[in-house]
Amino acid sequence: MNAITVHLPDETVARLARLADRLSKPADDVAADAIEDFLAREEWQMAEIEAGLAEADRGEFAPADEVNAVFASYGVTTRGA
Repeated sequence: MNAITVHLPDETVARLARLADRLSKPADDVAADAIEDFLAREEWQMAEIEAGLAEADRGEFAPADEVNAVFASYGVTTRGA
C-alpha cells in the first residue's frame, strides 16, 4: 500500500477526527474510504456523461412527447406541449 500526503484545512482535519472517533476507526481509514467513495462516484458520473454524449453524437434523442411527459410529471409546461 502506498502513502500520500494531503494538505487539508484545520477544520476538515477536525471533522475527520471527530467522524473517525464516532466510527471507532483510524482517521486514515476513514479518509481512504472517503477517497474510494469519491473516486467511484466520479468515475460512474464520467462514464454516464460519456455514454450520453456518445448517444447524442449518434443522434439518439428522446422523442419530444417523452420529454414533455417528464416535465409534466414535475408540473412544468413546455413550449409546444
